[in-house]
Amino acid sequence: MLRFSLNNTIRYLIASDFILFAAWGLIEPIFAIFITKKIPGGSAAMVGIAAAIYWISKSILQIPIAHVLDKNPGEQDDYRAIILGQIIVGIASLLFISITKPLHLYIVQFIAALGFALIIPAWGAIFTRHIDKGKEGTEWALDSTILGIAAGITGFLGGIIAEVFGFQLVFTIVAFMSFLSIIFPFLASHATTKRYHKKAQLK
Repeated sequence: MLRFSLNNTIRYLIASDFILFAAWGLIEPIFAIFITKKIPGGSAAMVGIAAAIYWISKSILQIPIAHVLDKNPGEQDDYRAIILGQIIVGIASLLFISITKPLHLYIVQFIAALGFALIIPAWGAIFTRHIDKGKEGTEWALDSTILGIAAGITGFLGGIIAEVFGFQLVFTIVAFMSFLSIIFPFLASHATTKRYHKKAQLK
């Protein structure tokens, strides 16, 4: 029988990951439909361009961001990067509501890419430092499994919500959940500080 005994830092990081990626999982099934139906001139080509802008921008931006974070000692810069990134992606999800032109779409995709480029390397750095010894594969797999389940469930719900209530509610929920995820880096930072103090007292 599998048992998962996680330290609080890892637990809160996974919770943050879960809420954020569950939120953006709501968009996945409706993104192409939103572009083709709601944006003037929307087409399959526009969907491809929007996806390319996001993935290429995120991929390019996260390397220098990770380099800067690695050069700074301590973890507070990593936590700040995660929180800033969560704020940015929350704003990006709200901006989808006001898109009226292809250019707007491309700008919002770049903003979302910047947000995730801040989150991913910073989150990975903290997770790697605090992963429980001897459980590295299990805890990485647990995070991946939870994200997969979350994306599957919210992908299903995103399509239904968009069909029944419209795209605006979907993007509003994504923004709310993105901002909600900000709570957990604060909790993880506090948990880390408590662990360090406890270790110091035992020495």
